[in-house]
Amino acid sequence: MRLDKYLKVSRIIKRRTVAKEACENGRVSINDKVAKPSTEVKENDIIEIRYSEKVLKARIVNIKEHVLKDAAKEMYNIISGEEDTE
Repeated sequence: MRLDKYLKVSRIIKRRTVAKEACENGRVSINDKVAKPSTEVKENDIIEIRYSEKVLKARIVNIKEHVLKDAAKEMYNIISGEEDTE
C-alpha cells in the first residue's frame, strides 16, 4: 500500500491530501529514510512524522485497505510522540 493511503486509512493523518503534502515536504520518513507519497509500506516498518513542534514515531502492525474508525488504531503501535488530534 502507498504511504499516503496508509496514513489516511490508519487515520494517523486524517486526509490523504494532507498526508501527500507532508510526504512531499520531507516531513515523513520510513525506517529513517525520507519517503515519497508513493513509497510502499510493509508490516514492521517504522514511520516517523515531523509536525511543527512534535514528532510521532510508530511501527506498522498490519495493512488493510478499509477499516472502521475504531479499528484504525490497531494498524500501528506508537513508539514515541502523540497522534495529531486535528
